[in-house]
Amino acid sequence: MKLRCFLYVFLISAIGFSQNVDIKKHTLDFSQFYGSVLLHNPDISHLISNHPGGFIIGYNRKTYGSREWEELYNYPDYGASFIYQDMNNSTLGKNLGIYAHYNFYFLKRNIQFRIGQGIAYTTNPYDKVENFRNNAYGSDFMSSTYLMLNYHKENIIGGLGLKAGVSVIHYSNGNFRSPNTSTNTFALNLGLTYDLDGGQELEYITNADRKKIREPIKYNLVLRGGLNESDVIDSGQYGFLIFSAYADKRLGRKSAIQLGGDIFFSNFLKELIRFQGTSFPEMGVQPDDDFKRVGVFLGHELFINSMSVITQLGYYVYYPFDFEGRMYNRIGLKRYFGDKLFGAITLKSHGAAAEAVEFGVGIRF
Repeated sequence: MKLRCFLYVFLISAIGFSQNVDIKKHTLDFSQFYGSVLLHNPDISHLISNHPGGFIIGYNRKTYGSREWEELYNYPDYGASFIYQDMNNSTLGKNLGIYAHYNFYFLKRNIQFRIGQGIAYTTNPYDKVENFRNNAYGSDFMSSTYLMLNYHKENIIGGLGLKAGVSVIHYSNGNFRSPNTSTNTFALNLGLTYDLDGGQELEYITNADRKKIREPIKYNLVLRGGLNESDVIDSGQYGFLIFSAYADKRLGRKSAIQLGGDIFFSNFLKELIRFQGTSFPEMGVQPDDDFKRVGVFLGHELFINSMSVITQLGYYVYYPFDFEGRMYNRIGLKRYFGDKLFGAITLKSHGAAAEAVEFGVGIRF
């Protein structure tokens, strides 16, 4: 439960509710959605029987350029949202989630793209006796991400506006506990927006004298850890540690490229190797095979205020035990505390197969 609380606090602080900005303007939105669960894995085909539906409530803090990053990203909103989703399937139950989100605008602010990250609670998770058919949700609490692409028109009548578009909602516990096949819902949504200031128009701040950022190559050291479980149900949750070192080069105000390596100490693999070596000798696995892995990766970092989004693609150069292939990827959030120290929450996976949610601390120097 402490990890769940930490994740939510991290996300909220990353978006910046503690900022001391001069211009304050707030909006609310409500959208109803109806869609389908996508068949991303044939193992969940028995769970796709009806069309899920629900609603999304959002609170938004608008930006006008009081901070430089706001103008760089075309004056986005940041806020919090709540999703209620009825999966319309007795095995899957209902999901309730809280999120931190950003809204980005395009085409004269008529198109809005929202990305939200948070924690969801499911009312009917897997149980080996009472709900063994639910191989999608192996735990009560899950990580959840949602995307919305909307036509967005504010202040049509006073402070009342309209939004309509499509959404994708993802639920997964990141292999914190098995099973974890996860679900993705694609939905159509229609809703209303309301300006709490009654539609008052404010001017955006522009800065024509923006200086270029020139940084030498920076070096990063990161320690990541957490708990996860193999796909063998009830095999047990085990801790893991990952040591990462990489260099990055800033390309401008928004981006940097990364090159580095990881050393993985994943104890769930030690148990999986022992299990396969003793129970399935035809697989050719020895119980004392090495569980450690070493990878190299190429990455990108997108800077947004004191937060950044990282994406990395890696390849195992030391890979004594075959688990999900040699390629791996990582995506997540970093939150800087000053110029050097940062925290990170990332999802490591092999393609669409999640391996672990990683909690990390690091230094950039």
